[in-house]
Amino acid sequence: MKAKGRVFKYKDNVDTDVIIPARYLNTFDPQELAAHCLEDLDPEFSQRVQAGDIIVAGKNFGCGSSREHAPLAIKTAKVSCVIAATFARIFYRNAINIGLPILESPEAAAGTEAGDELEVDFDQGKIVNLTKGQVFQAQPFPEFMQKIMAAEGLINHIKAESKW
Repeated sequence: MKAKGRVFKYKDNVDTDVIIPARYLNTFDPQELAAHCLEDLDPEFSQRVQAGDIIVAGKNFGCGSSREHAPLAIKTAKVSCVIAATFARIFYRNAINIGLPILESPEAAAGTEAGDELEVDFDQGKIVNLTKGQVFQAQPFPEFMQKIMAAEGLINHIKAESKW
């Protein structure tokens, strides 16, 4: 599995309240969530993001409340993956459960700037900064997570495995 896109770069401690503000939690419409994704941090994000773009952030991305709306808003905004120095554990698991690819790489987070173009190979954990000609290594997805990602999330994976 691979991704290629332009970087939106953010700081440490981007919490779920910033990813999708609480005032929008009364909807479960993924398109509505995507339209408000990151608006308190980057008001024009939803207008500027294009399919395949990549979010790169510092430490503790997705901290705060455990709302599943946060990774869903990012995925529905057509972000191909999130790379961060570290992730809050509950966000990490929620992202995997909905099929949003995420990679931890402190080096890639530090060595990437907004607007850089990245190419990511999830199976190898390889992150190539095409703009700067740098290569970073992250932990590749284990086989079971590759299957979840290929199925676009845990529920789809379970349905496919159990022949529902």
